[in-house]
This record gives sequence, C-alpha cells and structure tokens, in this order.
Amino acid sequence: MKPAAAWHVYTGTGQPRTDVDLRTDLPEPPPWRSFRGGPALSTPDGEEHDNSRRIGAPGADTAYPADRHEIDMVNAALLLRRPLLVTGGPGTGKTSLAFRVARELSLGPVLTWPITSSSKLRQDGLYEYDAIGRVNANSAKASGVTDEPTDIGNFIHLGPLGTALLPFELPRVLVIDEIDKADLSLPNDLLATLEDGEYRVRELARVARRTPKVVVHTADQGGSAEIVEGRVVCRAFPFIVFTSNREREFPPAFLRRVLQLEMQPPTEEQLASMVAAHFRDASSTSAELIRKFLRRSESEGGLAIDQLLNTVQLATTSTGLTSDRASWERLRDALWHRLSTTGFE
Repeated sequence: MKPAAAWHVYTGTGQPRTDVDLRTDLPEPPPWRSFRGGPALSTPDGEEHDNSRRIGAPGADTAYPADRHEIDMVNAALLLRRPLLVTGGPGTGKTSLAFRVARELSLGPVLTWPITSSSKLRQDGLYEYDAIGRVNANSAKASGVTDEPTDIGNFIHLGPLGTALLPFELPRVLVIDEIDKADLSLPNDLLATLEDGEYRVRELARVARRTPKVVVHTADQGGSAEIVEGRVVCRAFPFIVFTSNREREFPPAFLRRVLQLEMQPPTEEQLASMVAAHFRDASSTSAELIRKFLRRSESEGGLAIDQLLNTVQLATTSTGLTSDRASWERLRDALWHRLSTTGFE
C-alpha cells in the first residue's frame, strides 16, 4: 500500500508536473465509481494560451501557493471520481482552480459549460442534433446544389459534458460554471448521468442496426469521436468543477453526489503570485497595490481578483498615470467598486 501522501497527485502549484503519470500514479477508483468505456481515447493537446489567459504564464517563480484544504479536496475528488462543488464570492478563483488542475496534471484543454437560466442537460450539456440542418442538406444534395455529405454524424455536436464523458484514458477537466443560474430542475437532471458516467444519443440509437458506428463532432476545437450503437460510456471519470456563488440551495440528492469546497479570499502571498504570473516585471508598485487592495476588499465585503489585475495593468503599462496622485486614486477607487450590497455571505 502506498503511503498516505501518495494520493496527492495534485500539489496546488498550477505548474506542469513531469514526475506524475495519472495512468499509474492515480489510485484505482472505488468499485462503485469504476467505468469501462472504450476504446480509450488520448488526451487532446492542451491550449496553453487559454491557461495563460486564465492563470498566467507557467513558471516556478509564479507557483500559486494553494490552501492545504483546497489541495486535499481536489485530490479527494480525483480519487473518488466525484464532481467538486466550488463555492465562494465572485472573483475568488473558483474557475481558475480547474485550469490549475488541468495544467499541473497535463489533462488537456479545459471544457467549459456556462450555465444560464435556460440551460438544458441534453441540448446544452450532452449533445445537440441539428435535424433541420440535415433536412436542408438532404434537400440541397437531392437538387444538385451541393455534394456535401449528409451522414447523421455531421449534424450531431457533443456538448462539453458529453465530450468529457467520452472514454478518455485520462480524466478531462470540465467547468460547469455558475450552476446557481440553472433552472431548478437541472441539478436533479444531472444526477443519473453523473452517477452512471454514460448517456445515449437517441438519434444514433435509432439507426444503430444499419449504422452501428458514427463519427460525430465534439466540443474540442476541430474534434471528432466515434460513437458505437448510440451509447457513450466514460473510462476515466472527468474532473468536474461546479462553480457557485452561493445564490441558491441545492437538492440533497445533488449534494450527496458531489464534494464541496469553499474558496477563501486569497492571501497577500497568493495575490502576489497571481500578479507575478501575469506581470513578470511586477514592481514594488504592485506590492503596494496588493496591500491596499486587501484592505479595500475587507472593507467592501470582498472584491474580485480581476479588479486587482486591471489596476496593476494600468499602473504598470500607462506611463505617467500614477504621477497625479489624486487622479490615480479616483480611478483606482472606481476600479475597486463594490460587487454587491451584501458582500460575501
């Protein structure tokens, strides 16, 4: 048996690890969370631009000093193959957590599903079938207007959740962002899919006898995947991050199937690392701004990290902006506006 620390495949730095291979270093899942979809798919190449835009450029000098509890909960979610419900005030780094995990463990591009009040599990999360588009394509082909293929797979696009549940050899990272905004039924609608790690594409199941294998589009840029008999079964259960601003209560059945992590406002050290990740030449001006930002954030009930980064950007790239102290402080205060009337409650 491995020592207790061996289950920490994620260390919280957000920097790529070359000493970890999840195929061998991630402990086996519990029997009730073991899935056997296949054949196994390779992880798509990651898009470092997206990671850098979210969490800054990689580098040992900008490693993010994560909270120990945060590290424990991420590793628990990976080991138990359970989604992680990440709560906290706006701008506390809930979404960034997923990008740090993806970069550190080389899990490919992060899939994102931004939730709205009209989001539906099948159309928005799992897959969309463009029936009208196929009818129009068949008509155009019959009339000789085009010779483009009209195979059913060309009109099926897997959503972010549907793509994450493909039988990848390593877990994909998926952010289901601001689940608070969803219709009351969506958390319950997700239960069976998250528990079973699979779903059916009904349109492909209907034609499975004559066309058992169909290639469809995925949520990855230019991605495609083969679906057999209309059934998708995951292999490595994805690392799913639900983000929540604590604006609603979730049903007990949903909470039973997720692990919960409350993000705390970042410390001065963490903010300094975040700023350094985006601004390699950050000066003492940035350190002073961080201290003032923390005091303002405490008095205003919590500000977002973006508000600090916006201010540092202006202070470090706009020549002469800070020379007029009164004008600069007015601009800074405008950037650090209160986010809510209630703060982080």
